Amino acid sequence: MSNDGITASGFTLTENASLRERNTLRVDARARWLAEIHETATIPALFDHPALRDSRPLLLGEGSNVLFTGDYDGAVVTLKTHGVEVLAEDVDAVRIRVAAGEHWDDLVRWTLAHGYAGLENLILIPGSVGAAPMQNIGAYGVEAGEFIETVKAFDLKQRGFRDFANRECEFGYRDSIFKRHPDRWLITTVTLRLPRAQVPRIDYSGLREELARMGIDRPAPIHVADAVVNLRTRKLPDPKVIGNAGSFFKNPLVPTAQANELRHEHPQLPCWQAGEETSKLSAAWLIETSGFKGLRENDAGISNRHALVLVNHGSASGAQLWALAQRVRDSVKARFGITLEPEPRIIGAGA
Repeated sequence: MSNDGITASGFTLTENASLRERNTLRVDARARWLAEIHETATIPALFDHPALRDSRPLLLGEGSNVLFTGDYDGAVVTLKTHGVEVLAEDVDAVRIRVAAGEHWDDLVRWTLAHGYAGLENLILIPGSVGAAPMQNIGAYGVEAGEFIETVKAFDLKQRGFRDFANRECEFGYRDSIFKRHPDRWLITTVTLRLPRAQVPRIDYSGLREELARMGIDRPAPIHVADAVVNLRTRKLPDPKVIGNAGSFFKNPLVPTAQANELRHEHPQLPCWQAGEETSKLSAAWLIETSGFKGLRENDAGISNRHALVLVNHGSASGAQLWALAQRVRDSVKARFGITLEPEPRIIGAGA
């Protein structure tokens, strides 16, 4: 079994590389090549290398939003760049440029330590900064896209760098232009505009109650962050302890008329207005009511702490995990007429 490596200025290449420690579901898949980029200036040279010229590239952050259903017969490309730079600051806000290889949770904690607001609801989300605009990560009523000013990315098709203004990123619910073209844009830096102060976002289910339990009646950003950490720690399994990719399915968006019909049949179904004629339903409730919470089949399972979380108890293959996810999706469809969409990217199988 070969693990030959190639080291060049600014990047390294490893042949027949294990991906087990590079995806939070801990799937033991392998890649024909693994490319790690340490300097963004060397990206054009990397993609001109024969190993990538003749191979399908797969752009990967920290692997917290991906499921490998088998080995990848191509090149996996990941950024290992670092740096947080304050570009401008005044009494109202700060502009910060962050390298894509930085860890997202480290960035959130850095902003809190420096007195900047906005990202506190997004604390403890695993993954890299470069993955944040790709997925438009969100939690507890806040999305990263609200605070992203620009994104710089390398275009694998045109072989050049491009800057995207916020509107050009086409952010949506767990969506962006980068997610819709996942192997074209390699995000290299993200520039954020963060306010010095803003009204805390605490209306999401459970957050206001957690702050009250903590004895906080006038929350600052750090209090909101602490409350989110408490909630996430209680509800979601730690990927360092048991393999998982967080919420595996998106909360479905449906016409409000359909939501009202379902609520008439199932009064306990959590539902939120998401537009004039659109409602968001709780995927966790649909899955739990279908009987899957805590289910385990060999080492593939659904968390007994949160029905949205697909877990690997040890040595489940990606194919086994995907088969269970499809069972969940099919059962919810049969019972409620709702088709759940996976939140992670499924590599090697049609979603």
